[in-house]
This record gives sequence, structure tokens and C-alpha cells, in this order.
Amino acid sequence: MRNLFLHHPFIDRFDRDSFRVRLAKHLRNWGVACLLLIVGAALFQAHYGFGLNASPSLPYRFFLIHKGEMPQRGEYIAFRWHGGGPYPAGVTFVKIVAGMSGDTVTRADRDFFVNATHVGQAKAVSRQGVPLELGLTGVLPAGRYYVRAPHPDSLDSRYRLTGWVSEVQIIGRAYALF
Repeated sequence: MRNLFLHHPFIDRFDRDSFRVRLAKHLRNWGVACLLLIVGAALFQAHYGFGLNASPSLPYRFFLIHKGEMPQRGEYIAFRWHGGGPYPAGVTFVKIVAGMSGDTVTRADRDFFVNATHVGQAKAVSRQGVPLELGLTGVLPAGRYYVRAPHPDSLDSRYRLTGWVSEVQIIGRAYALF
């Protein structure tokens, strides 16, 4: 009576020999496709990555990062935070490149300029009430970038805590997804 509802094809699915036959057929049909998918994912991961911007300073939060590609002025840059302030070391930051090596950073009161183009106004204190030190001014040396974001609370190169981003911190060029 207990085998009344168990049909043989159902029981055969759990038979070892039947399983081997089905597995071999599956690998013949899908083995190459699975291998190509794994190789493609490895190649993608070697050159690209996804990043979630740690701060809400940009209108986008999720980015595709092209590893090793150096961004140009006006493009998004992904870099590793060196630590300090409200964020731990190693967090991914995404900002906009406003200045590159050879550009001149100046300040008038709390307004910052790169090559005489206004890039933002520094606040005296953070949202938590912590005093903020102003960032550096002068000519950007080789391998340094001035980064910014349009948000007034952005922790960018206007402040000493962020400073000028070094090439060793850069992950690559970022592309906004959403």
C-alpha cells in the first residue's frame, strides 16, 4: 500500500546509475556554456567591479568601476578612503575629478577654485558639529587629484581630512548606474 502513489519514474530519479547518466548528459549539453560563463566572470572581475559610494554626496549610489583606468577632468573617480573621520580606512568613495596634476587650487575665504573655476564652498563644521580644517591650496603635484561633489556636505578635497587624492588610492574610473 505504501508504494501506491510512488511511480517508478519518480523512484528511478534517485537511483545512482540513473543519476550518473543524467549528470553526464547535462554536462555534455551545458558543460561548455558553464565553463565559458565562469571564464567570462573571471575576466570581468579582473577589469571591472561594482562599487557602492560610501557617502550620499552624489545623485547616484551604485557604480561600475573600470579598474586601473585613470579618469579625466569632470569624470567620476573611485578611490579608497585612507581612513579618518566618520569612515573607516578602505571604504570606496566616488567623486568627480575637478583638478589634475599641474592645476592650481586657490581659496578666497571659504570658496575653493581650480584654475579660477569655482568648485565649492567649505563649511566650518560638519553635520555632527565637528570643526573642519580647510584643504590645501597650490599647484597639484604629479599623481594627485582634486576631487569634489555637488552636495554641500560632501567630504571632498575642500577639507584637509580628504585632501588631494593620490594615484595609489585610485581604484579606477567610475560609471554611474543608479
